[in-house]
Amino acid sequence: MIKEFSYKKFGNLEFSKASIQNDSLSTINEHIKVLFIPQNAIIQVDFQEIEMKADTLLFINPHVILKPCETIGGQLMHFNRDFYCVEIHDQEVACDGILYNNVFEIPFINLNEEQSAEIQKIIKDIQSELKNEDSGTEEMLRTLLKLIILKSTRIWKQQHQLSDKEQQADVQFLRKFSKLVEQHYKTLHTVADYADLLCVTPKNLSKKIGLVSKDTPNEIIKNRIILESKRLLAHTAMNVKEIAYSLNYEDDAYFVRFFTKHVGISPTSFRKQF
Repeated sequence: MIKEFSYKKFGNLEFSKASIQNDSLSTINEHIKVLFIPQNAIIQVDFQEIEMKADTLLFINPHVILKPCETIGGQLMHFNRDFYCVEIHDQEVACDGILYNNVFEIPFINLNEEQSAEIQKIIKDIQSELKNEDSGTEEMLRTLLKLIILKSTRIWKQQHQLSDKEQQADVQFLRKFSKLVEQHYKTLHTVADYADLLCVTPKNLSKKIGLVSKDTPNEIIKNRIILESKRLLAHTAMNVKEIAYSLNYEDDAYFVRFFTKHVGISPTSFRKQF
């Protein structure tokens, strides 16, 4: 079910192997998403299969490729930026906040029994509100969405032990770096490029990121380029040379070697899988 309020869109649908067909998510590809996935379910997020050890919330940016491999009873809430936008809402809980700007990890929140019950209650309220047609429906849906994001941000902070101010500063630095990678990965490929943007040395950048991430800055940059390459290979008709050029590789042979080294198969072989 989806509601439209002028240019603003918000919807909810069942996310399960039985209900989601191959192309059924393409119509909401541009939407930001919140996924509730029950324990033991298996889903695929951008070509990576994940088994949920507990009831889990995932926060998914536009263009991320989703697939419910072994999932029953999942719920997908989706909305466009006109409905809930960073320019309007507090930065920390908005679309580019902790939950929606982690290029270094898939942002998911493991829920205990009590937390899961709270979130499922809000989802039921959302489903009920989607059936309403009164003047308060839009604002009520936005309030319920923000409630999920606020609660999840609080849980994420607790799970990452962000009570220490110094560690909070480290995480904020990582978020800033992540945001820059998301903005510039197509044109800037080296750690030195991002160190310049952040006004630190490459060595200092690596040290800071190492405090709060298992991946190095170079790995974060390269992983983002590889992810975009996979998306373009799997879901567009662009040839390898066009993809290489779109990612600022003038030598497509170099791009092929780079992709093959990191993925284990050539771009052409990867495309044949899809």
